[in-house]
Amino acid sequence: MAAVDAARAHAQALLRIRGWALAAAALPAALAVVLFAGRFTGRIGAPGAPDAAGWDAIRWAVAAVAVLSLALAWAVRRSHRTAVPPVVPAVPVAAAEAPELYRLLAELAERLEVPAPSAVALTPDCDSWLEETHAVRRGVPHPAPVLVVGSPFLWWMRAGELRALLAPVVAGTAAAADPEIAAARRFVRSLDAALGAPRRGPAALVDRVNRALLGACREHAAELERSAAAWASEQARAVDYGLRIAAQEQVGLAYAGWDRLLTRVALPAWRLGRHPEHLNAGVVAALTELARRDRLADGYETRLGDRPACDLLEEPGRMDAEVSLLAAALLHETPPDGWHPLDWVDYPVEVVERGWREKAGSLAAVLDGPGGRPARGGAEPPLARLLARLAAGESEPLAAALTAHLVRGARAVTVLPPARTGRDLLAEYVTAMVCAAAVDAGRAAPGLDWLDGPVLLMDGTRRVDLTAVVAQAVELGKEAPLRGWLEAAGVRLARPVRSW
Repeated sequence: MAAVDAARAHAQALLRIRGWALAAAALPAALAVVLFAGRFTGRIGAPGAPDAAGWDAIRWAVAAVAVLSLALAWAVRRSHRTAVPPVVPAVPVAAAEAPELYRLLAELAERLEVPAPSAVALTPDCDSWLEETHAVRRGVPHPAPVLVVGSPFLWWMRAGELRALLAPVVAGTAAAADPEIAAARRFVRSLDAALGAPRRGPAALVDRVNRALLGACREHAAELERSAAAWASEQARAVDYGLRIAAQEQVGLAYAGWDRLLTRVALPAWRLGRHPEHLNAGVVAALTELARRDRLADGYETRLGDRPACDLLEEPGRMDAEVSLLAAALLHETPPDGWHPLDWVDYPVEVVERGWREKAGSLAAVLDGPGGRPARGGAEPPLARLLARLAAGESEPLAAALTAHLVRGARAVTVLPPARTGRDLLAEYVTAMVCAAAVDAGRAAPGLDWLDGPVLLMDGTRRVDLTAVVAQAVELGKEAPLRGWLEAAGVRLARPVRSW
């Protein structure tokens, strides 16, 4: 149990730092009391003594320092009391909403001989931890750790895998219930929360004191958390150890699938003000597709036959919707008119086709020039004018004009990733115009690929050859391959591209 002793030792060191800080604040006041008591008892600078005037000056100087010290200590203490420790946003799960999950955690805590978490919450992230809150009972704060579970784990993992994965996390409630460790953590969190934006005057002095205390605590706080984690790991070692190894493999897979779903599938929807309502169900579809394509592991279908962990929730669909909305709010700028929920079945039209047509409209506006009239090619349709300008080697000015047009737009921040070049942006918008034209021709349809997001389907098959011919037109000015692709797709250049 070396980890237990180490955790408690670092907690005691943190509490000693707190004690020294309090002693330093009280020392001038204690010295002032001694000096004034000495005057009244006649032992230090009694009235009429030769050195009485000197001692009076010392007394009042020390008293002034004591007042300033106590005032500063009060201000520091007040900054701790009023500071709000940062809490990662999560969706609370009441016991009535997941009785089986609460029962699983209670049984796990009993087996580990630790207190059960006081509550459960879901976060749109691939991580799990204890978020310590402090309920006040009879005027005394008591640690009440909330178990925060990464929602992708709940939907992707089987119930047994989730139990094994959460065992070390639940074991951490033992450290949270330790009075010294809980008090030390409260002290460090209050210091961290009290440090806000740079301030001036007396508030700046308070910040300097808090920063100095936090610096003195940093090493002990890090070692405390490291020792507490080792303590929890030791406690959970005997619980589902073999299954935990398999669960850890699924953690990496869930993280990869979740990240890809957010960047390839959710992000295009968020940019249009739509939030997919069931991201966690989507990550299951994405990982299932990944496993089907790459044959990730033997016995994959057998594993899917086991009970999924999301079955531990009474209404997994509703919880998925709440977590999905939280993910949109945390990871993307909220649109002016708020978020509009989106069902996966509507994704091809509401996101894929809408996105193509909005981008095609932006590109057409650039082709029309600043005055709103065609800059080259007469009342000729935009697709024909686009090919003509690419063939003339005008990719660079087109890319610059498109970038400027998007920057002027209201949604420039959400549409324009900072790391992209103008030519990359132009290629994306050319592809969108071509896809919209292919849909107008009746030969293609928008589609959703769980791993890659928006795709173009022709005869029910994904077309992957468009990227290469667009790149030749944009990068090299060779529009003939793109023109041939359009002819094969039945797209007439004389036909206007319909905007959204």
